[in-house]
Amino acid sequence: MATVLTDISQAGFEVAHEPMRRGRRRRLSGWHFVLLPIAILFLVPFLQMALASFSPAKELLAFPPPFIPSHFTLDGYVKLFSETDILRWLVNTVIVATCAIVSNIVLCSLAGYGFARLRFAGRSVGFIMILATIMIPTQLLMIPTYILFAKLGLLNGLGAAIVPWLATAFGIFLMRQFFLSLPVDLEEAGAIDGCNRWQIFFRIVLPLARPALATLAIFTLLGAWNDLVWPLIAINNPAAFTMQLGIANFQGAHQTDWSLIMAGNVVATLPLILFFLFAQRQFIATMTFSGLKG
Repeated sequence: MATVLTDISQAGFEVAHEPMRRGRRRRLSGWHFVLLPIAILFLVPFLQMALASFSPAKELLAFPPPFIPSHFTLDGYVKLFSETDILRWLVNTVIVATCAIVSNIVLCSLAGYGFARLRFAGRSVGFIMILATIMIPTQLLMIPTYILFAKLGLLNGLGAAIVPWLATAFGIFLMRQFFLSLPVDLEEAGAIDGCNRWQIFFRIVLPLARPALATLAIFTLLGAWNDLVWPLIAINNPAAFTMQLGIANFQGAHQTDWSLIMAGNVVATLPLILFFLFAQRQFIATMTFSGLKG
C-alpha cells in the first residue's frame, strides 16, 4: 500500500511541476521586454533605500537627497547594531513569523481540506461566515481585540503579536480552493488501498499541496513580518518589540534619524527577499497547478 501511495503522490507532484519545466525551456518573448522595465521600476525604491543606508547623515537631510551618495559609509549600520536592540527585535520577529507560518500551514490546511472534501451540516454557511471576516475593517476590531487580550493577560508580550496570526480567513480560503482543484481520483485510490481520511490527507493530499503551502507561507510571512499597527497598540515592553515596531521608534516628533531608519529597513527587508527567492518556484507552481485538474 505504501508503494502505491508513494507512486500516486510522486505522479501528481510531477504533473504539477510539468508546466514549470516547460516554462523553463521557453525562449525570450515580447513580454519579457514589457516586464523588464516594470521590474526595474519596482526595484528602484529598494535600491534607493539601500544606497541611502550607506549615505552620510548630512546628505540624507538634503532635499532632494542624492540618489548615489558622494561617499559610502557604514555609520548607520554601526549605530544600528551598537546603540539599538536590533538583534533582539530581529529574533522576536523571527519567532512571531515562524509561529505564524507553522500555525497557518497546520490549521488552514486542515480547515481548508475540511471545507473542500468533508460533508457536514452548515459547511457552506460556516465558510461564508469565515470569508465575511475578511470584509470587516481591521480598525473596527482593534478595540474589542485589545480588551480581549487584556483580560487574557496577553498584552506587552510576544503572545500579543503571535495569537492574531495563528490562522487567517485568507489562508483557509486559499487552501480550500487549492484542494478543490485536486482530482478526487487520487484520494479514492488511496481509500481503495485501505487508507483512512487522515492517511489520505497526510500521505497523498499534503505532498501535492506543497505549492499552495509555500504560497500561504509567503503571504503569512509578509503579513506577520511587516505588521506594525497592532503591535504598536498591544506591545509597550521594549523587550518584546518586533522589527517594525523598533524601527518606528527611530522617528520622533522633533527629530528623525534617517540613517538608522534606512539601515533598519534594509536589515528588515533582506530576510523577506531571501525567503521569496527560496520559495518562488513553489509560489509559481501554485498558479500552474490547475493543469492537473480535469
